[in-house]
Amino acid sequence: MQRITCTQWGPPEGLVIEEAPDPIPGEGQVLVQVAAAGVNFVDALFVGGTYQIKVPPPFTPGSEMAGTVTAVGPGVDTVAVGDRVLSSLGLGAYASHAVVPALAVTRVPDGLDLPTAAALAQSYCTAWFALKRRTTVRPDETVLVLGAGGGVGLAAIDVARSMGARVIAAASSADKLADAVAMGADATIAYETDDLKVRARELSEGGVDVVIDPVGGPHTEPALRALGVFGRLVVIGFAAGGIAALPANQVLLNNRTVVGVDWGAWAMKHPASQAVVLDEVLDAVRLGSLHPVAPAERPLAEAGAVLRDLLDRRLKGKTVLIP
Repeated sequence: MQRITCTQWGPPEGLVIEEAPDPIPGEGQVLVQVAAAGVNFVDALFVGGTYQIKVPPPFTPGSEMAGTVTAVGPGVDTVAVGDRVLSSLGLGAYASHAVVPALAVTRVPDGLDLPTAAALAQSYCTAWFALKRRTTVRPDETVLVLGAGGGVGLAAIDVARSMGARVIAAASSADKLADAVAMGADATIAYETDDLKVRARELSEGGVDVVIDPVGGPHTEPALRALGVFGRLVVIGFAAGGIAALPANQVLLNNRTVVGVDWGAWAMKHPASQAVVLDEVLDAVRLGSLHPVAPAERPLAEAGAVLRDLLDRRLKGKTVLIP
């Protein structure tokens, strides 16, 4: 097998590709031939040693993948050789093969290709958890999505639209905004040049109801100020690199609420509840109410370069690594 290895914490350019013996599944495990591994911001944080959970090197990064079961260990009767599966496994997806607990894999629905499945779980489960569990959205409400051209942003647009909400997409470039419109955004804001607060208030006729913020940095405070009465700021991440210090008076005004979303930690602590969330997402995909787009594909050997592009915000949508 081939695998990407992080030999020491640092920039992603330090990742190396190695040859290793094919792993053998143990009790309750399955061996998956990886068709595609999703690329996520958390992968770069693990490699840099800056994530809240620090994994000592050496390790293989990669937190989600999809592929085909090629062997099952003793005691496994829930999946079989030949099944197409996806998994959010935390680490180990940047490889040609991965051993995963059988309870941590989910069958990929017919009609959903494996690269798209590999890029689906984290972005869509985050958006679903945010909009269905941490807050709720009514069909008459307006949702402002920051970082709308990224994986979580596009998923949030898709989920919000499936709930009947009107969506305003905010992103840093014209091509990212075009992708947001293709996903179903009703209006757009180029927040590197436009006044985010002013434009969001104009487009929502006084104030948005929900802000989805996976970006952080300088955009969080104006997004908070763009909220109307009973507005909710949903904080998902800090892809822009900075963590905003919010003025508490702006939370008080208009009875606003700030909602934290740490889907990854919640999912690890509550696997049964996360399985329900993933089933709901996959059911929505089967029924055609969600429309995940095909990701860009890059070779596994380019893992370091792809993570650098992600950190420097050159990627749009989702990207997968192909062994």
